[in-house]
Amino acid sequence: MSSSPSIPWLLRWQGLWQGERNASRLLPFLPQLAGGLLTALLLLLPLADRGGLGLLITACGLFWLIWGLATPASAKPLGAVNGWLLAYLALALLATGFSPVPAAAAKGLFKLLSYLGVYALISRLLNEAPRWWDRLLGALLLGELITAVIGLRQLYGDTTELARWADPNSIADGTQRIYSTLENPNLLAGYLLPILPLALVALLRWRSPWLRLFALSSLGLGSVAMLLTYSRGGWIGMALALSAMGMLLLLRLSKHLAKPLRRWLPPLLIGLVVVGLLVAAVKIEPLRVRLLSMAAGREDSSNNF
Repeated sequence: MSSSPSIPWLLRWQGLWQGERNASRLLPFLPQLAGGLLTALLLLLPLADRGGLGLLITACGLFWLIWGLATPASAKPLGAVNGWLLAYLALALLATGFSPVPAAAAKGLFKLLSYLGVYALISRLLNEAPRWWDRLLGALLLGELITAVIGLRQLYGDTTELARWADPNSIADGTQRIYSTLENPNLLAGYLLPILPLALVALLRWRSPWLRLFALSSLGLGSVAMLLTYSRGGWIGMALALSAMGMLLLLRLSKHLAKPLRRWLPPLLIGLVVVGLLVAAVKIEPLRVRLLSMAAGREDSSNNF
């Protein structure tokens, strides 16, 4: 049996390699299986319990490993992002080796490896089958939309559970904070934070009216849910993320505008956004109270954190 490096290691080890015909039968199914697995993970991210998520994340890493062993080695360069991630992984290995609590450090290292396995599978899938970009984004937005609706529905049910997130030592005592399926308003805000800019991109990029309506619903309801978490860190992150996205889109648009408009449009829009935020802070009492709590200094537990 040949030991050519072009023959996938897994097929050589199992003695199944019989030329290009076997590879042509196997390869078309790998992107479909990987895409289905990642779609399930992104959709169920806020809905599944920890055990289910752990199984899905581990399955993604194992599938990436099997995919790599079942296909010929690639001569493509490593890439800048992957190089930095490998450097970070090396630093994590070093820190684990010198940790005074090796058991806890090894547990954290395993989590890091599992997350990098998901990244590696997504990266390989999108490099080999770019059509999965929209499918994976759609699954992520659908999970976010379901989570936002569940959170907003909490405002019309029993508010006893919502009240337990009010800090009696804070000036914002009594504010009802939604948490949806994540059982913590700050966790809900952290989940929504990276998805809202992607919903904005989908709204601008997708051409189908129904898909745009779906993206708009995800962006609108997700933004309202983020606001009602009353998570100051989430608010700051959302403001910075959407502002950065808006500035990038504005710079792209300004290339096609006349010179006077190109000069005055950015400061005008920034001014309108600032005025809108100030008006909202003045008119919406819970928002105003929450913003004022940022000035409470060390008197507020969240500020200490």
